[in-house]
Amino acid sequence: MSKVKYYYDSETLSYRKIESKRGRKIGFILLFFAAVLLCSFLFVTLIFNTALETPKEKVLKREIAQLQLQYKLLNKKMTQAQAVLENLEERDNNIYRLYFEANPIPEEQRKAGFGGVNRYEALYNYENADLLVTTTREFEKLQKRMIVHSKSLDEIAKLAEDKEKFLASIPAIQPVNNEDLTRMASGYGFRSDPFTKVRKMHWGMDFTAPRGTPVYASGDGVVVRADNSASGFGKHIRIDHGYGYVSLYAHLSKYNVRKGKKVKRGDLIGFVGSTGRSQAPHLHYEIRKNGDKINPINFYYGNLTAKEFEELLKNAAKQNQSLD
Repeated sequence: MSKVKYYYDSETLSYRKIESKRGRKIGFILLFFAAVLLCSFLFVTLIFNTALETPKEKVLKREIAQLQLQYKLLNKKMTQAQAVLENLEERDNNIYRLYFEANPIPEEQRKAGFGGVNRYEALYNYENADLLVTTTREFEKLQKRMIVHSKSLDEIAKLAEDKEKFLASIPAIQPVNNEDLTRMASGYGFRSDPFTKVRKMHWGMDFTAPRGTPVYASGDGVVVRADNSASGFGKHIRIDHGYGYVSLYAHLSKYNVRKGKKVKRGDLIGFVGSTGRSQAPHLHYEIRKNGDKINPINFYYGNLTAKEFEELLKNAAKQNQSLD
């Protein structure tokens, strides 16, 4: 049973019963059902959107997930590439460039960015612009570092080629076969002259050997003399090795090369003799650097062990008589 409601009438000074209007009741009922329908519609729509996706939405969702995965993989690869490149840069500066006496490339030059505030302006028109700009900037820095490193390797390759040519050119082996090291007759330094018996400077090394023993070029170069017009040397050969080095082979019996001939280290260039100012068959061997005569014994690293070189030093240091 519904409650009866009253209101106070100030004119009659009495309570009067509130009469409910039928139309108002119907309005309230309709408003209630409308609210229920609206809430139901919103609830169903929410459930449908979250639980039931359209085919297009499913495709887009998969594409987004795939792009996110690819981006993570790309970032991982870039990080790995940066680590490898940093290792190569460190070796380049601290090993290769140091070995070839080239200045290291400064860190700021290798990792410098790109100028221009509007360089990435076009990327800001896309969604996820910050992500695109950051990735593009890091990739371009990596690309530039690779270009700098590539140019450095080109320079190192050129330096290595020059170094290889230099090492092949300087005199580095004994000019005659001397496996048992018994052919060393006289070394570089003051020795007794075989003719005057006076001590004087002996500017080379004498190797005793039978007449006709092969004589070999001690380094790559060009024959600049093959004649007997130099005083005291008799038939002799001079090879210009470049870099200021010249080797001389004196008292030969005959030549196997002529002036202007290009030779390689170990090539047969002549034969031992006793021409010129010579007491017995032997090879007088000299090395000159920028015109100065220097001790040839310091250039035999090419075919001697440490023990053999020590033995050769002892023989060369003997204060004996030279053969020329």
